[in-house]
Amino acid sequence: MFYYNVRNSNDPARTADGLLRLKQDMASAGIPPRGPDTTLIATWNIREFDSKAYGPRSLECLYYIAEICSKFDIIAIQEVREKLDALDKVRDIMGRGWRYIVSDVSEGTPGNRERMAFLYDSSKVSFTGLAGEIVVPPIEVKKNGKTVRYDPARQLYRTPFIVGFRSGWTTLQLCTVHILYGEDEADNPERTREIGAVAQFLANRAREGQIEDANLVLLGDFNIYHPGDVTMKAITDAGFIIPEELQEVPATNTGKKKRHYDQIAVMPQMWRMETTGNAGVFDFYNTVYRASDEDEAAYVPEMGDAYDVTSKGKPRTDSGKTGYYRTYWRTHQMSDHLPMWIEVRSDYSVDYLQEFLIEET
Repeated sequence: MFYYNVRNSNDPARTADGLLRLKQDMASAGIPPRGPDTTLIATWNIREFDSKAYGPRSLECLYYIAEICSKFDIIAIQEVREKLDALDKVRDIMGRGWRYIVSDVSEGTPGNRERMAFLYDSSKVSFTGLAGEIVVPPIEVKKNGKTVRYDPARQLYRTPFIVGFRSGWTTLQLCTVHILYGEDEADNPERTREIGAVAQFLANRAREGQIEDANLVLLGDFNIYHPGDVTMKAITDAGFIIPEELQEVPATNTGKKKRHYDQIAVMPQMWRMETTGNAGVFDFYNTVYRASDEDEAAYVPEMGDAYDVTSKGKPRTDSGKTGYYRTYWRTHQMSDHLPMWIEVRSDYSVDYLQEFLIEET
């Protein structure tokens, strides 16, 4: 991490204090140190990263985002917008060796001009050369047992992004998604269709032997309300596994209705794919931009006119000020989603050498 520019933040002492608390709280939350024998994989929807509609994020919050990301080896990021200024700044803060790979912009209103991104530490994780946006294949139409035509399949509104990485002995193909939110209902059929389409596409590739040399990881923002919903079943029905250590983790959205929007699912294709039992969701709002009178008062001068005045030109009430800070302003600094993470083994040298002993006996 490159901390020199902390001095250029609006309040250097506050920023430094927040970074120190983040370091301590992430360790207390059970996020293990990054090491040579394991790989830490995370997924994080960083809200409108970084939309012109809400103004640029502060240097302080970019430092907090970078500090959180630096605790993992590979981070799948959703809601990266067309301009990459904020992502560039975060990468620069994280220091030499960090790289990113991004998809093209998803056009159309539901696509929201979003990109998918993978941020990774190139000193530990190597890019295999595979990077592409998934296109669902056309539907084969048959008549009397013969193919008569191929009809175009409905694509996902935000194109899934698949990238290959190698970490130690483990080769991975990570596919990140941001599934359509749609109407406010748990089992929205369009959402279920999108999840099923991408999960089944990857499963078919695996069955056909096209991904036999890598382990599949499907991760991102699925907009799943609860693990028992039909939308979650669309993932597991395709053959993906939700690791046991992720099945009881807290919800990942920060709103009043706690929901399990984000997920990580795996489909091992090789023997070199094991999770360690370490996984979780990190709630940074216990640490920075806290829902407290102290933090609210500290950030009042930085909220601008949107904090002080309603659309009618009248000052907000005290309750309105608190609501604005806690549910809107701070989520456009950090996010309305929490990062989810899992640890996998990446050193199988002992297992490999022991195979020779078994063969001899």
